Amino acid sequence: MTKRTDFVYSQASEPHRIRTKKILKEFPGLRTLIGKNPNTIWAIVGLVSFQLVLAWLLRDQSWWLVFGAAYLLGAFADHSLFVMIHECAHQLLFKNRSANRWAGILANMPQIFPSSISFERYHIKHHSFQGVHELDADLPNRWEAKMINNSFIGKALWLLFYPLFQVFRLSRLREIQTFDIWIVANIAVQVVFTAAIYYFWGWHALAYLLLSFSFSVGLHPLGARWIQEHYLTHSVEQETYSYYGALNTVSFNVGFHNEHHDFPSIPWNKLPEIRKTAPEYYDTLYYHKSWTKLFFRFLFDKEISLFNRILRKERGKVALTDISKPDAEMATN
Repeated sequence: MTKRTDFVYSQASEPHRIRTKKILKEFPGLRTLIGKNPNTIWAIVGLVSFQLVLAWLLRDQSWWLVFGAAYLLGAFADHSLFVMIHECAHQLLFKNRSANRWAGILANMPQIFPSSISFERYHIKHHSFQGVHELDADLPNRWEAKMINNSFIGKALWLLFYPLFQVFRLSRLREIQTFDIWIVANIAVQVVFTAAIYYFWGWHALAYLLLSFSFSVGLHPLGARWIQEHYLTHSVEQETYSYYGALNTVSFNVGFHNEHHDFPSIPWNKLPEIRKTAPEYYDTLYYHKSWTKLFFRFLFDKEISLFNRILRKERGKVALTDISKPDAEMATN
């Protein structure tokens, strides 16, 4: 690879819908994996309970314990809660859309910042318009990439303040309308929850939850997930990568990212079956085996920067109202 000073521009359409069509034609049995997993709600309840119990236990402890617990335990729990919110965004728990949204709001509670509903709106567009800069919130701003550059310090600060940089991207996504009663409900629940944590358990408990959130998406090996998914880390222009490592066990298979983009209507517990059924489509792609290794490589490798992303101007024939279920649509044709 070479050090980039601009994004990589592609004339080709995003690869996932094409691959989905090919795989379903060759392996029609994968249609049976499409569906819901209502048992995911128990994972949400368990993770939320875990965070609440730890916050209560840490309410009178030293700041060292608060920081340590947040980095070593809370970050993993919050990262898994992000995966749960992701499942709710794709409506993969219940048939009822409102039930999925309430489940996502429940999963969002220990993370303090209201993001479940807005994530749904922006994330679905990421699937429908991957690489289209004005519609894909996963892509960094140009000024963001220039400011961070290729330096260790810049990339470390980017990971540390990753949620803030994501907020700055929203002004670019003017076509996506998000504010409605669901956003209000998400905010209201978070305000009540946060106020209750502070009132009953104090600053240490609240700080634990805030730090858990920060570490789960930022300056932590788990933060390598954001690099793993779509950043160009090899000499080929492959725009989506999977992660096949041990942390998939505690992260609900979120590393199976090519599989998820190809089949967004298949819940987390069945994603490994896609690769197992069609290995010739996935084992031939580059993939990562370690988030920790990628975390340090991103920080120190000057050939990897925020410019290592593929952009496209062509939206294709996908409507702005698309809900990103190409696999389910093809399965019924």
